[in-house]
Amino acid sequence: MTATPKLKFTQSLLTEKKWAFICWFGLSAVALIKVLVQQSNNYLIYKNTFFNLIQQQNLFAQYPNLYADSNHYGPIFGILIAPFALLPDSLGIALWVILNASILLYSVYQLNISQQHKLIICFICAHELMTASYATQFNPTMAALIILSFTCIEKRKEPWAAFCIVLGTFIKLYGVVGLAFFFFVKNKPKFILWLAIGALLLFTLPMLFSSPQFVVQTYKDWYFSLIEKDSLNATSTMQDISVMGMIRRIFKIPQLSNSIVLLPAIALFASTYLNIKSYKELHFRLLILASTLLFTVIFSSGSESPTYIIAFIGLALWFILQTKPITSFNWLLLILAIVISSLSPSDLFPKYIQINYIKPYSLKALPCFLIWLKIIYETWVYKPHKISNIAV
Repeated sequence: MTATPKLKFTQSLLTEKKWAFICWFGLSAVALIKVLVQQSNNYLIYKNTFFNLIQQQNLFAQYPNLYADSNHYGPIFGILIAPFALLPDSLGIALWVILNASILLYSVYQLNISQQHKLIICFICAHELMTASYATQFNPTMAALIILSFTCIEKRKEPWAAFCIVLGTFIKLYGVVGLAFFFFVKNKPKFILWLAIGALLLFTLPMLFSSPQFVVQTYKDWYFSLIEKDSLNATSTMQDISVMGMIRRIFKIPQLSNSIVLLPAIALFASTYLNIKSYKELHFRLLILASTLLFTVIFSSGSESPTYIIAFIGLALWFILQTKPITSFNWLLLILAIVISSLSPSDLFPKYIQINYIKPYSLKALPCFLIWLKIIYETWVYKPHKISNIAV
């Protein structure tokens, strides 16, 4: 039977890289055009991290004559942003957005999954990437560092895995979740050694651009900056888009301690490692990666809408790991995530619902939380040697 033009197009859409790349970079390009028309406050914060570092000025102070808000990234970020900071803003912003989108795409293509599944991940996450690109956020690269720490461990490249974990941690702390893959490391002593070497190198590197005394003081300032930011997140509808934020806002208990939610969540997350016999299964290890990416965002009081590109890679990965036929319940979870978590901040979503329900109650986190719980359950009941549909 001859395939219809519609069927041919659908097959092409799911098998040819060009369509995924067009969607991936096309939506980010739309966001970039919007950013270039306006002035990106986030980018101004980023670029001045470098200048404040070399001038030995407090990286976390308010500089209202330069930008609103304040920096919350570690001193090594000043080195990372330096090549862009030295360029004219328009060019620097464009290259920064392109680099973040490219690094994340590269990390997805390092996963040991089929070509079709890589394309599906791109399609599911493209709109969320656009949100991050519009905010000129570092989060796409943060997601990439977590993924690359996993793929480097898979490929037994312990030094690179350690570097990705340490770099992510020294920039935004999120990178520390890469240690969730420690149990999958074949040469653990070598890995620990490279973690120590990486930490020493990245701790001292900013000193070459300022001074040892200033960098040590900067890390102390960073600690107090993050504590202050955490206390402010609960009162902002743009921040704390997390499980804790939902509980605080739905039940009107703004003083709820993060630990009341976070400690049980960590216990649930850790329980997945009890299924030791499944460690040798790639499918199981990818579920852990998906769980880690989601956990990083939905249990962080610092999460905002652009942070969800990290979580969306995780939920997209979870979806492609489902055995066929995919259940109606799993389809429902995916649709809820796309509509509520991804589309709700956009103009495609009804403004009334967005303003009166999604933002005030941090409901963007809800579908991702439900999917994370589903992943936890799947790791509990996972049986080694089960038939998988992820083969390359």
